Amino acid sequence: MAEEVALRLVVDADLDVLFDLMRDSESVQMAAFTAKDPDDRQAFDVHMAKVRNSPDVTMRAVTRDGDLVGSIASFVMDGDLELTYWIDRSVWGRGIATRALALLLDLVVARPVYARAASDNGGSLRVLHKAGFVAIGTEISYASARDAEIEETVLRLG
Repeated sequence: MAEEVALRLVVDADLDVLFDLMRDSESVQMAAFTAKDPDDRQAFDVHMAKVRNSPDVTMRAVTRDGDLVGSIASFVMDGDLELTYWIDRSVWGRGIATRALALLLDLVVARPVYARAASDNGGSLRVLHKAGFVAIGTEISYASARDAEIEETVLRLG
């Protein structure tokens, strides 16, 4: 039986779980472009309050069979609509990010939409390609999780 993946509004009770997910060291290294200090709860809370109240952000909790397993959001950056997601490492490789992204793209119909991923993050790049995103270039950017400049792939849908 397939797992049910759904999106719902992020509620205050989700914040402890999301904070823990977003500071998992292996996930942080893979994502590369993360908070300067993933263990800084105060900075996390300030950021979450800002994005949850911004009219330019559509943020949702990702659930699998009713359990919180991550978050996904679209936001405006420098005039472009972009998206981001974070999925619990314990459920990687099960199609959850792919299904969550499809659900968000049904909800956020504006196009084009852009995404970025560390060029060595094969999992994220596969998820984005499955959703129809096409790589349009690469950039060298500072990745706080790796304390280095690395290549990131820029992708576009629509």
